Amino acid sequence: MDRVFVGVPASPGIVVGPVHLLRWEVPDVRHRIIADDVIPVEIARLHEAVTRAKERLRQVRARAEQHAGPDEAAIFDAQLLIMDDTTLIAEVESNIRQNYAAEKAFDLVMLEHRQHFARHAQPLMRERAGDLTDVHIRVLSVLLGLPDHDPVDVPKGSHAILVTHDLTPSLTVQLDREAIVGIATDSGTQTSHVAILARSLGLPAVLGLRDATSQMDGTERVVLDGTAGVLAINPTDDEVKDYRRRARREAEVEAELQQFATLEPVTQDGTRITLYANVDLPEEAEAAARSGAEGVGLMRTEFLVVGRATMPDEDEQYRAYARVVDAFKGRPVIIRTFDVGGDKMPASGYPLEANPFLGWRAIRMCLDDPTMFKVQLRALLRAGVHGDVRIMLPLVVTLDEVRQARTLLLEAADELAARHVSFRSDLPLGVMIETPAAAVMADSFGPEVSFFSIGTNDLVQYTLAVDRGNANLASRFTPLHPAVLRLIQRISDAAAAAGQELSVCGEMASQPLMAFALIGLGLRGLSVAPRAVALVKRVVRSVTIEAAVQAAREALAAPTAAVAEQGLRRRFVAALGDDPFLRGGLPGIA
Repeated sequence: MDRVFVGVPASPGIVVGPVHLLRWEVPDVRHRIIADDVIPVEIARLHEAVTRAKERLRQVRARAEQHAGPDEAAIFDAQLLIMDDTTLIAEVESNIRQNYAAEKAFDLVMLEHRQHFARHAQPLMRERAGDLTDVHIRVLSVLLGLPDHDPVDVPKGSHAILVTHDLTPSLTVQLDREAIVGIATDSGTQTSHVAILARSLGLPAVLGLRDATSQMDGTERVVLDGTAGVLAINPTDDEVKDYRRRARREAEVEAELQQFATLEPVTQDGTRITLYANVDLPEEAEAAARSGAEGVGLMRTEFLVVGRATMPDEDEQYRAYARVVDAFKGRPVIIRTFDVGGDKMPASGYPLEANPFLGWRAIRMCLDDPTMFKVQLRALLRAGVHGDVRIMLPLVVTLDEVRQARTLLLEAADELAARHVSFRSDLPLGVMIETPAAAVMADSFGPEVSFFSIGTNDLVQYTLAVDRGNANLASRFTPLHPAVLRLIQRISDAAAAAGQELSVCGEMASQPLMAFALIGLGLRGLSVAPRAVALVKRVVRSVTIEAAVQAAREALAAPTAAVAEQGLRRRFVAALGDDPFLRGGLPGIA
């Protein structure tokens, strides 16, 4: 092979195929001055280009709706609104009247608008800046007579590997799984939203490649190994055979695991562990329900708001929640209220912040905008009629936030009653523990909530002060750090003392070695990616509580994350006994 890029293994699987190199970039525009008598012609050319760009974008939106659904396709509404912005178009016309050609006039105005957004801190503005960039590219492509193509306009059956710098929401909803079989990006980590999406879609993915797009020309054939985190460029036929042999072995392992989907998750010494599934999109619900999960431990709701021009109304939300509840036929479905902010951009109209991860996000935003929040709460109360719905509040750090949310929930119920709309009033209310503050004060929540869930993605981020989406810090994002483990132990003890149900819904729960550690720390509920349900069941059925507790105690006392992981790995392998499947077939063990 020519060379190998090593990145972050984000979603397992091995695929071979041609590269679809996506450089969705603003084209260079030559400075061109026009004569006065050409000005009306250039203004007409501008309007024609905007009209054609809007037509093309409506086609893209329709295709995205077919592939991903109407809610996800609504992400393009913001771009359509930008092209309908009469003030922006008037600015371009003003430049044309100063004798700039239409393409240069448009380029200058869009650069100014993008620079305005760029002055604000990232990542909160990334989504809106992305919309501006998409519009900039689309209209200039028409004005310059460039090929009319879409970022991921790949023919079905191509079996292509998408290689790009970052997979933004506007690109994500265009993905056609009949054309794209794997994803490789320069940015991202195992807990970034691209990784979570790839695992949900069942697409092998390698992230954090840093500069792969700049070192490729798009003519390559590659092997993408999402299990090992490798992108191999132009492999030989023999090397392809070796990878395909490994892929067949992984497929055999996957098929063998499926026999565990219907078995009880009980340890060797008789302790039952409840396994739930995480659900990111309503379209995943039916498959998740067939995974062997006993319910939904985390339904994310950000898909309803990220990148959209308007907030979803009550009926749209109700339909989305009800679809998941119906799919699980009476089994528990824990739905997290909007966890927007940080790197998940809500609909327009929210302030920009210098440090959004520590800013106005999640429960804070919801409580400060009760009108918006009660729309969601009413939809959740209505969905409760369909089954066992439970509401979870994200990023809670004080008991006051729980009390305020409960007050709004009661108000939402009164509003539904006044409208004579069917709803269920007794939905359990729980909290997501994902900050050190909440972990330390977990005992204070016990008397006033119905359940706890640990969000390990953010708990690790805030405990270690490591941005979980930063590829440069991926090696420092260590969930098995003793500080993180001690906080989890504290939460476990608080839940046990209060007699409250406790589960983990972060990415830790889906990793065999980490699941073993969590069981040792007292966790009896794990919510994992649907594809990981059978895998974690087999782990549960292969170990004892005693072995897990001993391993966790050693890890808690370790001086570093590396020492904690080494000790856990040694004890895990010993606990697996003679099971060759687990000893040799699971990532993160051997």
